[in-house]
Amino acid sequence: MPGACTIFATAGSETEAEDIAGALLAEKLAACVQMTPVSSRYVWKGGLAREEEVLLLIKTRAELFEQVRAKIRAMHSYETPEILMLPVSQGDGDYLAWLAGSTRAA
Repeated sequence: MPGACTIFATAGSETEAEDIAGALLAEKLAACVQMTPVSSRYVWKGGLAREEEVLLLIKTRAELFEQVRAKIRAMHSYETPEILMLPVSQGDGDYLAWLAGSTRAA
């Protein structure tokens, strides 16, 4: 399916990640959201920061990116949440058809 993508986002807690994932799935903005704990190190406001976060891998259509981004921003506790889209250049046809059928059109 041309236009499939994975959106990477992090959440500050498991509860926040669950809430975001649930909203994206309920609104058919995502076909699947995988969540895994991560230990993040990053530069923030001139200093080094360390946080335990939850990484969300959001499987969706590229055309839904702006709607997904807006939903994450509206629900997120961070001032500047990570929201990155990686396009899918190839994939299993059956999986991509399922993804398309599980998400709404933009």
